[in-house]
Amino acid sequence: MVSKVISYATLGIDGVKVVVEVDSSRGLPSVAIVGLPDSAVKESKERVRAAVVNSGFPFPLRKIVVNLAPADLRKEGTVYDLPIALGILASSGILSGEKLGNYIIAGELGLGGELHPVKGVLPAAVLVKELSLKGLIIPEDNVEEALLIEGIDVIPVKSLKEAVNFLNGEVEIEPAKGSSLPSNPSYSVDMADVVGQFQAKRALEIAAAGRHNVFMVGPPGSGKTMLARRLPTIMPPMSLEEVIETSRVYSVAGLTSEVPVVQRPFRAPHSTSSDAAIIGGGNAVKPGEVSLAHNGVLFMDEFPEFKRSVLEALRQPLEDRVVTVSRASGSYTFPADFLLVAASNPCPCGFYGFSDGKNYCRCSPVQIKRYQAKLSGPIMDRIDLKVSVPAVKPEEFKDSKSEPSERIRERVIKAYEIQKRRFKGLRISFNGQMGRRVIKKFCKLDFEAEELLNRAVSSLGLSARAYDRVLKVARTIADLESSDLISFHHIAEALSYREV
Repeated sequence: MVSKVISYATLGIDGVKVVVEVDSSRGLPSVAIVGLPDSAVKESKERVRAAVVNSGFPFPLRKIVVNLAPADLRKEGTVYDLPIALGILASSGILSGEKLGNYIIAGELGLGGELHPVKGVLPAAVLVKELSLKGLIIPEDNVEEALLIEGIDVIPVKSLKEAVNFLNGEVEIEPAKGSSLPSNPSYSVDMADVVGQFQAKRALEIAAAGRHNVFMVGPPGSGKTMLARRLPTIMPPMSLEEVIETSRVYSVAGLTSEVPVVQRPFRAPHSTSSDAAIIGGGNAVKPGEVSLAHNGVLFMDEFPEFKRSVLEALRQPLEDRVVTVSRASGSYTFPADFLLVAASNPCPCGFYGFSDGKNYCRCSPVQIKRYQAKLSGPIMDRIDLKVSVPAVKPEEFKDSKSEPSERIRERVIKAYEIQKRRFKGLRISFNGQMGRRVIKKFCKLDFEAEELLNRAVSSLGLSARAYDRVLKVARTIADLESSDLISFHHIAEALSYREV
């Protein structure tokens, strides 16, 4: 007798239907699993055997073949434990197969029959909706992320026995109900914590409003990391679509404790991180830091200290807002629409150009040139705002009044709304994503602003790409003031963020 249970696999951040077929026939007692299973899936037969017996059910002494279809798609992880166990019990006549076709089922089994959480449940919930199925049967710990998708039944189960009793109609389990997401999640940090650094805070406000990448240069202890950590607090609250998309990345990555993601992500990888850790990859392909920062902030401190290959690999996600990881088994695409905040010392010792009477630069010109040359032109061309972050002066601590994040966020949200109306129907959402054609359409300058920009081109030797960057930043500055026309002072401020 052949039984079928519907489960799923993940491909990138998408769910793919997997049918667990179980055939129980006469022959020497054995369990064989086919359909490109990895080691964790192959080991599931021992977990399943122990869980079935310890749950009070007889394990059939027959030849059992488990096929995971489609057979050419690699199956990874412990997600198939519960479907395999239910399929074996259904093929033995212990479980009624009447309800099996209505649900996607997933869960890792303990030896006692208890269920443990699995990754990728949110993509599975999206798949349920796409396949017009009734719902999901999953471990209790995965329920919260599945509830992000409306219109499906999410059945939480604690054990194999409870799942069997539910499918046999012996017990009723009410579908789980979720609470509404917070409209304005609270943060433990605030921009008001930062003393001084008014230019840097202004640059971050512009970056948050127009989704411009930022490069901060300053001596050690000047507050670069402190500023970067507070950038998510001035960005608008995440929409439901952003919450779902970001949570799918975290679900696939196995970070189920952080799902749903309701705050803007802030990721700060160490400068020794590998290519796979930043971009994504590994034996079992997982999203990297650029994807975990999706819809949030990727902070790369000690930017020149990252491997050259890592810095060059950032060019694709910065340009395309997605990252594609290619392996022999196939290509995996993950979203990577993040705001990059890079920070660096000006030289190896950290004080070149920032001597304060106590600390002096001890580096030779060759050391300084070699250090700054680690950052390639193509990467720096993708950064719109470059800002100097000097050490805070003692007198600035006395006047510690600083604008809170909430007030800055109000201005940023207004600028967001202006851009939303401006780019309606286009494939971009922010000024920082504009190309040459879109810049010409939406960046209208008054006479004085155009004169200033032309003088800057001739005197500063601005390239075409630098010219466009100035216009994009000026457009955002004008939006923060709700101005349709880009004026002289908008261009002047944008030019001040051109070099450090």
